[in-house]
Amino acid sequence: MKEAVTVKGNTGAGVRSDCEIRLQLFSSGGLSINLNSKVASMYGDTIRSLCHHIFQFYGIENATVEIEDSGALDFVIAARMEAAIRAATGSSKEYLPEMIMENLGKSSRDRFRFSRLYLPGNTPAMMLNAGLHAPDGIILDLEDSVAVTRKQEARLVVRNALRQVRFYGAERMVRINQGDMGLQDLDYVVPHNVHLILVPKCESPDYLIDVEKRIEKIKSDSGLVNEVYMMPIIESARGVEMAYEIATATRSVVAMAIGLEDYTADLGVPRTSGGDESFYARLRIVNASKAAGIQPIDSVFSDVADMEGLRENVLRSKSLGFEGMGCIHPRQIPVIKKAFAPDIAEIEKAKRIVLAFREAEVKGLGVVSLGSKMIDPPVVNRALRVIDLAGKMGLIEAGWDIESDSIHPEK
Repeated sequence: MKEAVTVKGNTGAGVRSDCEIRLQLFSSGGLSINLNSKVASMYGDTIRSLCHHIFQFYGIENATVEIEDSGALDFVIAARMEAAIRAATGSSKEYLPEMIMENLGKSSRDRFRFSRLYLPGNTPAMMLNAGLHAPDGIILDLEDSVAVTRKQEARLVVRNALRQVRFYGAERMVRINQGDMGLQDLDYVVPHNVHLILVPKCESPDYLIDVEKRIEKIKSDSGLVNEVYMMPIIESARGVEMAYEIATATRSVVAMAIGLEDYTADLGVPRTSGGDESFYARLRIVNASKAAGIQPIDSVFSDVADMEGLRENVLRSKSLGFEGMGCIHPRQIPVIKKAFAPDIAEIEKAKRIVLAFREAEVKGLGVVSLGSKMIDPPVVNRALRVIDLAGKMGLIEAGWDIESDSIHPEK
């Protein structure tokens, strides 16, 4: 007796670093592994050994598997095999690859989130070297970029990527789905040291509270101690009006983003390069975030070929108070990071204000002046933030108030 063929994974023109698995179970006959791969001469035995190990883990003794390999790494083959076996048998057992040491690090509430690179959760090829482009965060996406019929496969690929892919210091983020599906996504990513969960199409604090409760239960059950932060994404008119309540829903919320494609669709207007149609919403997100003490994050810039347009968009975003934005192509990362960083003029002005403030403190003066202008406390605080940011980014050295030539514009 034989079962129907179960097919998982990807193959075809343009597919790389992936594989397609065609699995058929039998009641007898033993195991047969048929591998079609350009690297079979070098890695064929390793791939077959991995498949035998997975079959043994699931207690499968009689099956045929056909593997169409396009250069998939072990963690991808394992995810595709697990997806096929789960679908064919109904098993819920997890076959977990080893967690590499580099992926055990923590994040922090106030770390830089200037650039966040979106990667489709069911396309492992885009994950492998993403960290080399030095984004502040890497988003493994389980929502819009994954077809409904491929959600379970994507969960396993993302889970294995969190364990096996080197992120080179980028914050490890996952965008979950909406509703119950999103809560189920958490079971696949929270135990594997995800740093931050992006919650899409958020319209009320209630769902964020549910997400946090699910995260805390998973952490408790798994004995985890690392913080898991949240970034709700506002993508509707209702979400914009609820921005402050969302920003203050739980302590786990460290940033709030706006998604302009869905927001403008909700308004029934086209998204324009000037952004007049979203000006109110973006200001509302910034104001709510600042009031809540979290980071406001702007939407993606969709034209990956227009670097000058991107730079101008980032500078507008920064002028509104945003502290980062999403990106959909690695080439956008350096433009975004450079534009959000303090420039030389900002740093020099901040230095003069801070020095004047310190001089006034030493002299016991009740007011701070710079030349003929009086400097208000909020201006001093803003200057202090610029100096702090420049220091963290290596744009100004410790002891800058003693050494005058401490700015490095080449950075």
